[in-house]
Amino acid sequence: MVDKILLTQKSRKAALKAKEDTRRKGALDSFALPSKLADCESKDATLSEVFLVEGDSAGGSAKTGRNRKYQAILSLRGKVLNVEKVNQSKVLENNELQSIIAAIGAGIKNNYNEEKLRYNKIIIMTDADVDGAHIRILLLTFFYRYMKNLILNGHVYIAQPPLFRIEANKKIKYAYNDAQLEDLKNGEFKDTNYSIQRYKGLGEMDPIQL
Repeated sequence: MVDKILLTQKSRKAALKAKEDTRRKGALDSFALPSKLADCESKDATLSEVFLVEGDSAGGSAKTGRNRKYQAILSLRGKVLNVEKVNQSKVLENNELQSIIAAIGAGIKNNYNEEKLRYNKIIIMTDADVDGAHIRILLLTFFYRYMKNLILNGHVYIAQPPLFRIEANKKIKYAYNDAQLEDLKNGEFKDTNYSIQRYKGLGEMDPIQL
């Protein structure tokens, strides 16, 4: 009788474990490629890269300006979920993070498999303002907590967009902060009738500039 009870208990635990494993596997493997992903033509992951772009408008310009052969664009809407404040189930339910997981293709945490990476470079491209910096930190936090080897093995990059564009007599330069702008104003553009554009976001750049 005791043996029968123990066998039944063991079978029940095995069934629950199998059910849980299936549930977890389904949650991670069921992500289809996101509709917002403008994929590249190359299927060689070592040559391919994906830009995680803040906003649909910037994503549109990036799609037009990219090299389709090896550059993919994934547009993100709004601020990404702060994974430090939620459990894994909330992460897997979040649309933006689902899109990132599916696009990269290597899985997360213990299921992370670098051989399944769809891109060699994952490039975070957000606005040059405070909000853009916040989104960048949230993305880096997600990668560190859920795809740590992605960072450790050198696959994560940050694109640094300029904050200012200064032009005079068809000469154009870019500045990434106030100090660089002042250097240009007092140096190369001194005594010229220059114009300055301050970028509020990536969406203000045309495809060639971006």
